[in-house]
Amino acid sequence: MKRFVLYFFGLVILLTQSSCGYNGMVERDQAVKGQWAKVQSSYQRRNDLIPNLVNTVKGAANFEKSTLTDVVNARAKATSVQLSGDDLTPENIKRFQEAQSQVSSGLGRLLAVSENYPDLKANANFQELQAQIEGTENRINVERNRFNDVTNDYNSYVKSFPNNIFAGMFGFKEKPYFEADASAQKAPTVQF
Repeated sequence: MKRFVLYFFGLVILLTQSSCGYNGMVERDQAVKGQWAKVQSSYQRRNDLIPNLVNTVKGAANFEKSTLTDVVNARAKATSVQLSGDDLTPENIKRFQEAQSQVSSGLGRLLAVSENYPDLKANANFQELQAQIEGTENRINVERNRFNDVTNDYNSYVKSFPNNIFAGMFGFKEKPYFEADASAQKAPTVQF
């Protein structure tokens, strides 16, 4: 009888632990994928604003065409780099970041060069688009930070014991973080 009770309690304990953290890993994996979609959505918003900004700037006389061309080309390259939540590898995220970094750089040059054109700076459409792009850049930053938070939760869960045993069995691997662009490590030089 004691043996039966012991087996019964052993079976109950085994059944309560039967998910082995699998459901938690699936939840966290889906959270990472969902947050990545939000990051991409923020970048898409920026890419959607760029044609409006470029068309507004084109209206300004004598504006530097090479700057506009650089922005348009960077946008085209950035939109060609698609990355789904299932393809989150360090190499793919780096490729995605590089493409988006070119867009950021081009927009920065475009906005800086626009300072030389008083008519453009006074244009209400340009001011509105500039404010929207600034707000979108802030959204992108927030979503990247949230992605890293969700990824950290997932990675901690998958790497902790005993989940790490089952994660390996079920193919749950560590996810890469969204890292700062290498050029962001140097402080910008401000000259007056």
